[in-house]
Amino acid sequence: MNFDEYQLDDDVYDEMFLPDGTPRGHSQDLYELLCQLSSEELANIQDRVTRSFSNEGITFTVYGDEEAEERIIPIDSLPRVLSNTEWQQIEAGLTQRISALNSFLEDVYGRAGSNDPYGEPRIVHDGVIPVDMVRGCPQYRVEMRGFSAPHGTWVAICGTDIVRTNDGFRVLEDNLRVPSGVSYMLANREAVKKSYRRLYRRSRVREIEHYGQVLQTTLRELAPGGQSDPTIVLLTPGVYNSAFYEHIFLAREIGAELVEGRDLLVNNGFVYMRTTTGLRRVDVVYRRVDDDFLDPLVFRPDSLLGVPGLLHAYKLGNVALVNAPGTGVADDKSMYAYVPDMIRYYLGEEPILANVETYLCRRREDLEYTLDNLQDMVVKRVGESGGYGMLVGPHASPQEREEYAEQLRADPAGFISQPVLALSRAPCFIDGRFEPRHVDLRPFVLHGRETRIVPGAFCRVALRRGSLVVNSSQGGGGKDFWVVED
Repeated sequence: MNFDEYQLDDDVYDEMFLPDGTPRGHSQDLYELLCQLSSEELANIQDRVTRSFSNEGITFTVYGDEEAEERIIPIDSLPRVLSNTEWQQIEAGLTQRISALNSFLEDVYGRAGSNDPYGEPRIVHDGVIPVDMVRGCPQYRVEMRGFSAPHGTWVAICGTDIVRTNDGFRVLEDNLRVPSGVSYMLANREAVKKSYRRLYRRSRVREIEHYGQVLQTTLRELAPGGQSDPTIVLLTPGVYNSAFYEHIFLAREIGAELVEGRDLLVNNGFVYMRTTTGLRRVDVVYRRVDDDFLDPLVFRPDSLLGVPGLLHAYKLGNVALVNAPGTGVADDKSMYAYVPDMIRYYLGEEPILANVETYLCRRREDLEYTLDNLQDMVVKRVGESGGYGMLVGPHASPQEREEYAEQLRADPAGFISQPVLALSRAPCFIDGRFEPRHVDLRPFVLHGRETRIVPGAFCRVALRRGSLVVNSSQGGGGKDFWVVED
């Protein structure tokens, strides 16, 4: 097949092609192979990749007004390729970012070394971030005040969303609470690699299959008392959770027991797992349960998903919780705007990866700007995720924009806005031909005694023509992502 009908846009960065239509150096081998394959061969590859996801039951859940629907996640068979030099910039930027975010959380809650652990965070006292942005955040957990996370690691697992425009890479958001999607990164690789084995070897694609080992190493490092062989469990809300497939997958990858809240109990400040041979002490809990449902003695008393006394055991230092409760104060969409300031304040460095320009609608001037330019903005609720509750101005009708404007005026602090970005595009095989679609990246950062990042990411793609929304819940899908040697 050829790319004769593939359309480039001067305003949009294309991941495979230079503006003049010639393939980028790191995409040359992939381009040449695709041109050699017939449409029937490419269709067979796409069919094999799709069937592999179906056979493995790789699903996600879409929540509607009345019911939840489980679907097989769509996958495009053409990998997105990045040079190792470009990846090194992303890796350095993410390492810098996770360090600053953990420092911020320690400052907000722990104040290690302070004579007044319940006083103002330093970053607030010094006027960098307004106090109401911290204490007024719905994700701020007063129950964590005065606690210092072991090794300063509040966030051990982070999924950061990165986009590229003609101006370079930018961070779209950080996911610090219970980040998901890493199983799709690994499943995409497994499915696509089989169809391009020779190209894969010739391109010297950097491996990601060892992610489970790296995650296990990170969790072991956080075990109380530096135990060499700690008992690790993955705490899941259960089979009806949208990411349950991933919970099963990761528990298997790291050799952990997959447990629900009813499988654990706390006795004398220690956490135990019920087994057929009796109780077994637990050292590390990789939790995929939200803060609100984690411990009914501390958070929501009606929760049936958590473990009574779990937070007490964590504060005593008898169990590690990954990630720590309260981390949501640092990935709130309003707090996101201050991450570059955190990097400068805690690390004394300039950010390696820029943020997207962000307007905080809690500020009068930002609200007025947003309302005046709604047709050109993306507006998001600060507490939503997965693409829900979002307005993409250019794609909304005048009536939809007006209805959204009323919500903005009623609750300005509940929203942020950003200019519509010309997200980079990559070729996809759709309806028997190559078409460009917008893409982003979610690399996964692991932070224990050191920071580790495998050279890969869950590459999300907006499969609907013209769409900028890559979330699976909103019609998006996935791609394999290759980092190749320069």
